[in-house]
Amino acid sequence: MTLPLRHPEVLLSVLALWSPVDLVLGVVGPLGATTAAGTALLVDLDPNGPRYGGAHSLAELVQKGPTRNQLEPAQSGPAVLRNGGVSPDDAKEVVAALVSKWPNVVLRCAPESDPIGSAVALLPLLPAPFTPQMEGSVVYQMTSLATRQPDGKLALPIPRSSTVKALLAGQRPWRRDRWIRSFNRVWGM
Repeated sequence: MTLPLRHPEVLLSVLALWSPVDLVLGVVGPLGATTAAGTALLVDLDPNGPRYGGAHSLAELVQKGPTRNQLEPAQSGPAVLRNGGVSPDDAKEVVAALVSKWPNVVLRCAPESDPIGSAVALLPLLPAPFTPQMEGSVVYQMTSLATRQPDGKLALPIPRSSTVKALLAGQRPWRRDRWIRSFNRVWGM
């Protein structure tokens, strides 16, 4: 799926994330990136993705057509649009409309799919030789098993369990959470 180019004077951000080897990181990481961006929308492009909260799904917006209120942020802060069983190709017009209206959008790509263009892979940092390696943009998630950060690669700190629990419950974690703030560097990629 390719998204339309934007006008250079419009400062909007899109971050595509996927985790081909860590399903938990593939669910929680996009929530952290969305929270870090302030007013942002997480769009799940995985037809078999998690049942994130929210009143609507991407499949519903594709089937019925989105309303103006569904295309724009209703308030500041993070929002989530679960998938509901629609393929990225079938949803590309709705996704393009969302991207054009939201200041920041996180696209959660399916772990088994070919990621969108410059998608950033979220990978667990494990002891050598078990750390996964990939081409392209990679961010490692530190684990208690890792002894050091990989040279020249970004590594996120270990998240607090209260942060993960808050994100999975649809709540905002502590505002100054170190793990959430570390996603600002991912947005910079």
